[in-house]
Amino acid sequence: MIINPKSIWFLFKELHMNQMKGLTFKGRCFYSLSVFQNLETTSQKASVSSIETSSNTNEPPKIKKQKFISHEVAIRLIKREKDPQNALEIFNMVSDQRGFNHNNSTYAIILHKFASCKRFEMVHAVLHQMSYETCKFHEGIFINLMKHFSKFSLHEKVLEMFNFIEPIVRQKPSLKAVSTCLNLLVEANEIDMAKEFLIHAQEKLHLEPNTCIFNILVKHHCRNADLEAAFEVVKEMRKSGVSYPNLITYSTLLDGLCRCGRLQEAIDLFEEMVSKDQIVPDALTYNILIKWVSQGGDVDKGRRILDFMRKNGCQPNAINYTTLMHVYCEQERLEESETLFSEMMGCFGDKVDMVGYTVFINCLCKSGRVDEAIKVLGKMKENSCMSDDVAVRVILTALCSDRRHDEALYLLQRLSKEGVYLNKECYRIVLNVLCYEGELDKAMELLGMMLGKGFWPHHATSNELLVRFCKAGKVIDAAISLFGLVNVGFKPDPHTWGLLIDLNCRERRLLPAFQLLDELCYQ
Repeated sequence: MIINPKSIWFLFKELHMNQMKGLTFKGRCFYSLSVFQNLETTSQKASVSSIETSSNTNEPPKIKKQKFISHEVAIRLIKREKDPQNALEIFNMVSDQRGFNHNNSTYAIILHKFASCKRFEMVHAVLHQMSYETCKFHEGIFINLMKHFSKFSLHEKVLEMFNFIEPIVRQKPSLKAVSTCLNLLVEANEIDMAKEFLIHAQEKLHLEPNTCIFNILVKHHCRNADLEAAFEVVKEMRKSGVSYPNLITYSTLLDGLCRCGRLQEAIDLFEEMVSKDQIVPDALTYNILIKWVSQGGDVDKGRRILDFMRKNGCQPNAINYTTLMHVYCEQERLEESETLFSEMMGCFGDKVDMVGYTVFINCLCKSGRVDEAIKVLGKMKENSCMSDDVAVRVILTALCSDRRHDEALYLLQRLSKEGVYLNKECYRIVLNVLCYEGELDKAMELLGMMLGKGFWPHHATSNELLVRFCKAGKVIDAAISLFGLVNVGFKPDPHTWGLLIDLNCRERRLLPAFQLLDELCYQ
């Protein structure tokens, strides 16, 4: 059952007549999101029933039972609430029900709401309250909070959330919590903090690094092109006897070697992985070799790797095909790109994603086969693959380069009517060309379409368009365009203002000229 938050307010209004600003739960009160205060604990629970008085004084009062709000309903209401203050009110009000006690899930959702809205002072207030609760908490709450604080570059708070796990969850953090915290610090390039944290985890918590933790260190060294240090970490993994290099370890090392141009060493390591450690590579591992070997200039070798993985029982995925197609396209080898696209369609049919289609469309447009690219765009719709704005921009650019402005404008209108999302860049590509080619009537039509959808041209294009209207003597079009653009915050350059005023004066339109002059003085 879905309960409206407003109903909850009326449900508890008798309980909160004296607490419109402060909301209590279990005798404890948060007065606002920025100021909070603990009240004395009271043993009295709020009643969940209200008395409905009859109009007839001789009849006894009727008891109207009110609905109990479960944890699941409370979680849904808090999750749906956008205002953190209202979410707090719901959180506090449901706790006044007889028999209701907050649990891990309700605390998790209110903390997630506060952290998402950057109300960190309330996060700490709720965490303080959790330390007095008797219910069982799970460390997932703190892993989620670590991610929130890391997102806002509050790295000390990430460590603080990790340190809250043991006193509140009442057990040592798991290796998952350790690896999450370490990875967030490493990703933020807080290496000194990461080192201190890892030492703390080993010495104070007596936690031995697992494969995931070692892989984080390998990734860090590879990203910094310190491959010798990365291989030293792998040696430590082997010595530990607990953790052992896995597919992720090798894939990270392979990518690191390839980035440094050490392709032959990467191939040797790949063979060692298969023969010595008997680790079976997956499509993503193969794709590292395909990508770097092909981009290194030997795209045919990349193709042989694709055939090799198929023969060895690893079915290529769309990423493998797309990677090769992209390199073939850059080398203007359209025939090979078409062959790969046909193979991909044969393997995946209507499951080919928009990235694969977009790469092939780009290949066709680069070779001047725009009409075929438009057909492929239509094929995407037939296969229920929504075309993205990248593919559309590629086609529009190609049409405009061929001076096929009418077709570009028609394509924009058709796709828009078909419900395809087009961003402002799609419209700007065509408008820029129409403006600089002097197709002012079509530019005016497209400008109206853009403004109707809430898009507007670049500042330079807007000025250029107004200048061209003035020079062509199109006073009405200039005026309509000006006021349409001004409504979305555009401010013409002084030179453009001068032309607009001059045009209106020459047309004996003095009132509009004075209005424009007033607007210029105001700005």
